[in-house]
Amino acid sequence: MAEEVFKSYLTCGVCFETFKDPVSLGCCHNFCQGCLQSFWEKAEHKNCPTCRRKSSKESLFVNFGLQELVNNYAGRQRADPPESKAVCTHTQDLKWCVEQQRVVCLVCDQQVHGLTLVPLEDEVRNWKGLLKPELQTLERRRDAYLEIDKTYENMAKHCKNQLGETKKQIKAEFEQLHKFLTQEEEDRMAALKEEGKQKRETIFMEKENIQEQVSSLSELISAVEQDLPLKDNAAFLTIPRDLWLGSGPQVLSGGLVDVAKHLGNLSFRVWEKMRERIQFTPVILDPNTASNRVVISKDLTSARHMTKRQDNPDNPERFLEYSNFLGSEGFTSGRHSWEVEVGDHPHWLIGVAKETVDRKGEVWASPENGFWCLIHHNGGYGNGSREKLYLKRNPERIRVLLDYGGGEVSFYDTEGNVSLCSYRCAFSEKIFPFFSVWAAGEAQTRDVMVCGV
Repeated sequence: MAEEVFKSYLTCGVCFETFKDPVSLGCCHNFCQGCLQSFWEKAEHKNCPTCRRKSSKESLFVNFGLQELVNNYAGRQRADPPESKAVCTHTQDLKWCVEQQRVVCLVCDQQVHGLTLVPLEDEVRNWKGLLKPELQTLERRRDAYLEIDKTYENMAKHCKNQLGETKKQIKAEFEQLHKFLTQEEEDRMAALKEEGKQKRETIFMEKENIQEQVSSLSELISAVEQDLPLKDNAAFLTIPRDLWLGSGPQVLSGGLVDVAKHLGNLSFRVWEKMRERIQFTPVILDPNTASNRVVISKDLTSARHMTKRQDNPDNPERFLEYSNFLGSEGFTSGRHSWEVEVGDHPHWLIGVAKETVDRKGEVWASPENGFWCLIHHNGGYGNGSREKLYLKRNPERIRVLLDYGGGEVSFYDTEGNVSLCSYRCAFSEKIFPFFSVWAAGEAQTRDVMVCGV
């Protein structure tokens, strides 16, 4: 028992090994010199790793007494095999040595004269007092882990719902594509069938005409070969002269199926027709960033404000306050443009934001905080610098132009391409399309929608 206690007080509180070059702080806690230096290099402040009391290099001194104890202990470990170690059973005679910061036995250890010894219970009580703040810190850390564990549970449920909904959406999209392709196939097969029918009818009619010509010519040939033995001379004179004066017959052109018309660039022409039915949106909204006051449409192109908070997990990407959300793709170069249909919606913010903006606090959407926006609120317009904008009309569709390399964000009213406002900034990180939509009130437009340019 005493041997184990003695060994524990020769153990560094950082590396949990026997001291190497032990040093002491002003708070009387001891550590390996190398361990303490490494700990201080990683920590923000030079505090004691055990009691967190403020310390400094000036208060650090080499503990030669403790080094001697470590050397004696190491020598004794080498001299005595583990099975021959004596076990101290004098539990009533244990004291705490203040100078050496260790438990001593008054019976076994005779080299304690002149040292300050205090009851072990008092030292334990003091240690518990020092550990209380640490326990509170550990409790707070435990609570934080429990909160994160709860967040992961919500994320797992939300992820499951997302998988189900996304699967339905993908299936619905492909069903529409399959339906379009099936209809297109049926239409083209019907066109091919109709052309085949027309070609067959044309060929049949031409064949009938040819057969009539062959019959008439055969009759004329027979009459001439028999020295014109016709009973009715008048009937002979009525035979069309083109039978012997006309040119020879010709095969009608275009009698075959126009295969090139049906097969030429078939896939490309079907794709072009499909393109007319499918709209491309340059910015796709990211539902994982939307605050619980926002609902993103299933096609990820529009959003609306909800009075009731949605039950979404507090994942790191999500905005916690206001009604903010981002586009799914960020930009680190180039020029980009997209348009947003706002109609008569009375409260919205449209622009761009840095990837590292604060998504959990109540932060004003200003350039200083990483937002560059056009703002419409309470019937007026402004920018993130709290400057009012006086517009001639209420724009119903806003065009956003981002020139990353040129360091500029501009906003235009698409009606007449009128400039509304612009920002100049040297971008240094990924920039995302940014949106915020509030309650629509009495407005007819409920959703803010991203459109193609």
